[in-house]
Amino acid sequence: MGVFNRAAVLGSPIEHSLSPVLHNAGYVATGLEGWEYTRIRCEVEELPSVVGGADSSFRGFSVTMPCKFAALDFADEVTDRARQIGSANTLTRIDGGWRADNTDCEGALVALRELLGSTPVRNAVLVGAGGTARAVVWALREAGCERLTVINRSDRSAEFDELTESIDVAFRSFDTDLQETTMQADVVVSTVPADALQGQAAYLGHAPVFDVIYSPWPTPLATCAASNGYPVVGGLSMLAGQSYAQFEQFTGIEAPRDAMRHALLRHWEQSR
Repeated sequence: MGVFNRAAVLGSPIEHSLSPVLHNAGYVATGLEGWEYTRIRCEVEELPSVVGGADSSFRGFSVTMPCKFAALDFADEVTDRARQIGSANTLTRIDGGWRADNTDCEGALVALRELLGSTPVRNAVLVGAGGTARAVVWALREAGCERLTVINRSDRSAEFDELTESIDVAFRSFDTDLQETTMQADVVVSTVPADALQGQAAYLGHAPVFDVIYSPWPTPLATCAASNGYPVVGGLSMLAGQSYAQFEQFTGIEAPRDAMRHALLRHWEQSR
């Protein structure tokens, strides 16, 4: 059986990407024949030529750093959530060009639901204010968040205005009373590298924790929260969650979520 439909993940470096594990597992589970998902090393300035020059067999591209902003700029059509978040991790072929979307926000929502179940998120603490944080804010908003405290070294509230119209948001520095702040929260979400919280993790781990990092795992923050008796979830859940909508946009069929997630976790355990 030949390959008639292709998809790939773009970025640099790209060798570490686990997206092929997820998508190829999806093809097998759904019985899709003639589909292939690969990695393509791509620098920011190369994205227009790589995507624009892709032959008709390419149905879509997953996009990782550093190309997420370039993907948004390149697209002929942009979803509302990608525009609000300000970056795209998904390019899907449409009539006349390419549509940009951001499914990282769905991945964050999957992780939050895994962590909290049906428990409502009213008060959240978010650590970091970069691109991933914006996707997380979208997910928190969907989960019903009413009050959000963002812990960051600088006040970037203006960049979050459209995403947080329905949320009471306060930016705070790391000099604030982190323990008091997190003890009042329904969830703490960290979007920063694990070593960026050296000396801070013990003060932040006083609520359920969603840490977007998956390697190394567990992070100091996850360890602190777990030792205090709180549930934790890591970046693998977000990674799996963002792939489902991508799979569905590329193929047009429902993603086999359990099969994709199990393949990812099996690969992760075997590679450790």
